Amino acid sequence: MQEKLDILKAKLKTIHDVNYAAAVLGWDQQTYMPPGGAAARAEQLSTLSKISHELFTADEIGELLSDLAQAGFDYDSNEASLVRVAQRDYDQARKLPPQLVEEMSRTFSMGQQVWTKARAEKDFSQFQGVLTKIVDLNIQAAEAYGYEESIYDALLNQYEPGMKASEVQSVFATLKSALVPLVQAIAENKDAVDDLVLQQEFDEQTQWDFGLLPLQAIGFDMERGRQDKSAHPFTTSFSVNDVRITTRLHKEMIGSALFGTLHEGGHALYEQNSDQALEGTLLAGGTSLGVHESQSRLWENVVGRSKAFWQFYYPKLQDFFPAQLKSVSLDSFYKAINKSEPSYVRVEADEVTYNLHIFLRFELEQSLLNKSLRVADLPAAWNAKMEEYLGMTPPNDALGVLQDIHWSGGMMGYFPTYTLGNILSLQFYSKALQDIPDLPEQFSKGEFGALLGWFREHIHRHGRKFTANELIERVTGDAGIKADPYLKYIKQKYSDIYQL
Repeated sequence: MQEKLDILKAKLKTIHDVNYAAAVLGWDQQTYMPPGGAAARAEQLSTLSKISHELFTADEIGELLSDLAQAGFDYDSNEASLVRVAQRDYDQARKLPPQLVEEMSRTFSMGQQVWTKARAEKDFSQFQGVLTKIVDLNIQAAEAYGYEESIYDALLNQYEPGMKASEVQSVFATLKSALVPLVQAIAENKDAVDDLVLQQEFDEQTQWDFGLLPLQAIGFDMERGRQDKSAHPFTTSFSVNDVRITTRLHKEMIGSALFGTLHEGGHALYEQNSDQALEGTLLAGGTSLGVHESQSRLWENVVGRSKAFWQFYYPKLQDFFPAQLKSVSLDSFYKAINKSEPSYVRVEADEVTYNLHIFLRFELEQSLLNKSLRVADLPAAWNAKMEEYLGMTPPNDALGVLQDIHWSGGMMGYFPTYTLGNILSLQFYSKALQDIPDLPEQFSKGEFGALLGWFREHIHRHGRKFTANELIERVTGDAGIKADPYLKYIKQKYSDIYQL
């Protein structure tokens, strides 16, 4: 069996290298590639996707996996996990025709360039044609994958294996019943928080320079990673030892880069802290997008928006921006960065209203996929949902239907993982706090090593070895995702801030 295992590892390593070569091209496309290179880049990515798919779906891979499934490896071992995860990926990949994979890659690559221009010009009509094709390709992929309950399940399964739309709806219903009254209570006492301090100009380069301080302090290894700028922040990984993040800067919105950097840094910590023994295999990286988002949302919000974090970093931020902040108290700044009110843009939304943005996208995606909503009618449907959930109508497409990059890159079924990540961030953090009760005190001293070490030991190092539910149970003892810790946290935090 060892010989067969070695052959499988060698073949998967080749496929792994092809995929990460494509990832480098994708990173470059969103950071440094000139717009004129879009068509050629789409063809390059399409070619690599076709090669990778053909190599991975070869009969020989299936035969090796079938034989190795009988090898009797210990369930927790890297060997058993590799066979188990590779089999799951293989079964999914075999369902997609090579021509569909090639066309999806080409279209999604071009879609990102079309979206970038349409967003800059605030014009959905420029994006409508390619989005119509993207939705159709996703429907074709979902039909090829197959599903029992909802077409949405087939796509959600690519990001959150095993979860169904009905489960997401149940979780969302629990959140809605608690968050809607909280939003209303905050609105009735909105004068308790003033964020005028944030409504100033903050030099972009100075924002960048400051952001690097907490990014490295939480554990992002600059020897094995880098940060660049992009139209929409993202994290990508070419290796456990080469993880890239991006951020975006607005001189009138200091929180965008500040918390965006921590958010992407959280993703990067997960990637950088996979066990080195998993390097070069498909086991490196996050087990699901919900678990991945738990890490980004934890560092962005639970840590990055905490009073303890700013007890250490606020004096430093004041030194970077003395004209804007020297006369502003820590308490005023803390309340300002946690102000809760409806807003147009998801990535800038506060912790209370953020999930409302996800509910909106989840419902629209389902309507697009089951064909009850035409792409041409999407802007109007988006604006209606914004009015329903947030009581506001976007003044233009850039602040509305065009604000997220995900659909342009073909990622449908992805958005629910943000809210699942919010919930999991507190489910995991509550357990970490039980094990290390003085974490807030450590944060107030600029010390984050204990928390990172806890996550490295319990989550990061395992990569994709275990499913999300297996990981949740191993870490917390809970049989799946539970909203109680998140709701307890959000109610307590905002009751204190708004004196509810």
